[in-house]
Amino acid sequence: MAWLLVVIAGILETGFAVCLKLSHGFTRLWPTVAFAAFALGSFGLLTLALRKLDVGPAYAVWTGIGAAGTAIYGMVFLGDVVSTLKIVSISLVIAGVIGLQLSGSAH
Repeated sequence: MAWLLVVIAGILETGFAVCLKLSHGFTRLWPTVAFAAFALGSFGLLTLALRKLDVGPAYAVWTGIGAAGTAIYGMVFLGDVVSTLKIVSISLVIAGVIGLQLSGSAH
């Protein structure tokens, strides 16, 4: 269950990173509100997960999901540049996230 919280928190991290861009420096109300909601949800779920998980693997999985998710979202929906190197790098991040999740142990 704790790993599920980390995964959801990572997805919410993607949401807050995208909303941060869309807020244009907190000058647009609804993306700013969405940023705050996603950030609070993400940090809250990560906090709950850390009650049961080691901090290193959990934090790395959380940031990896957020980084890969944000990069993929940017390429698909925001017109970010797509390159072979970027796709390979994102794949390596995802592979690392999977490896860290498999290596993590509950207390």
